[in-house]
Amino acid sequence: MTRRPRGLVSRFLLAQLLVVAASLLAAVVVASLAGPAIFHEHLIMAGHPENSPELLHVEQAYRDTNLITLGVALGTALVCALVVSTWCSRRIRGPLERLTEAAQGMAHGRYDTRVPAMGAGAEVEALASSFNTMAARLRSTEDTRRRMLSDLAHEMRTPIAVLTVYCEALQDGVTHWDETTSELMSEQLARLTRLVDDINDVSRAEEGRIDLDRTEQPVGELLRSAVEAHREGYAAKGVALELDVDESAGTVDVDRQRMGQVLGNLLTNALRHTPLGGKVILRAARQGPGQIAIHVADTGDGISAEHLSHVFERFYRGDTARDRDHGGSGIGLTISKALVEAHGGTLTAASPGPGHGAVFTIQLPPPQLADLPPAREAH
Repeated sequence: MTRRPRGLVSRFLLAQLLVVAASLLAAVVVASLAGPAIFHEHLIMAGHPENSPELLHVEQAYRDTNLITLGVALGTALVCALVVSTWCSRRIRGPLERLTEAAQGMAHGRYDTRVPAMGAGAEVEALASSFNTMAARLRSTEDTRRRMLSDLAHEMRTPIAVLTVYCEALQDGVTHWDETTSELMSEQLARLTRLVDDINDVSRAEEGRIDLDRTEQPVGELLRSAVEAHREGYAAKGVALELDVDESAGTVDVDRQRMGQVLGNLLTNALRHTPLGGKVILRAARQGPGQIAIHVADTGDGISAEHLSHVFERFYRGDTARDRDHGGSGIGLTISKALVEAHGGTLTAASPGPGHGAVFTIQLPPPQLADLPPAREAH
């Protein structure tokens, strides 16, 4: 048979009874052992003869008074303990029951559940505040998950639909296998493969499962390699690409391939959102005690203030920085942020607003601090 756990009333009452019992025990010991001897001594000093009837009556009165006093104190203490235990338990039990109901609601998927201020003390209020914060983050995570699944399905639907149509057309003899068909199907398969690889990369990076082959790399050489790799694409679109490296930039302790991937994603994103005649500047400088700051600044579309904090979320489409109509899988910036954090650095975005360009900033620790574990953020 399962034993039912005690409630708050019984626990509080038991605690109060233990206190009352200990206090009364101490009072009884003092009143019965030390009290009579002291009282008798004072009566003798007051002039009462030893073993006189008056002395015996006075001492008996003292003992009776002690017993009555202790009995009344015991009854009063028991009543007070019961009242205080009941009041305290009800004051705490109500908020705890509401917290329990809210937790059960969240367990059933109601992530909009919140607990109001209950006036049950600082500790309970802190618990309620922590619960509401957790609920808000779970709601945000669930919304992100749903949006990610929806966008992932949308990303995959187009290439799968194209492949399906062409496969059916080939089977029905409507079209034939030629160079155009081969190129189109290869392009759609490459798009699916790139999407799967991107999702795998960002998941591994955010979970800390990417092994980094770190070596000290000159910042100038790292940035020049990225610029040279993208110069042709910039020239084809008519966008100027400039490199500005401070002589004091020095070296960074990074995985050259992964950091090249980050710079490539940022330069590709900048080119995608910078119109003909625009300019992108890749700049690096020492900032603070050994810290390196790398900026990718463009004169392109810009990002609105309400969407600026979301640009690194997977498949986010609220602004031009993540608009799939401009191309890309929609998680290049997410991968870049995860890789930079894996190096112990940070990646942030800033923009004056739509039409005024954007600046993405990588901050990397000095080489001697690069091996320290990075501080993880909540997504």
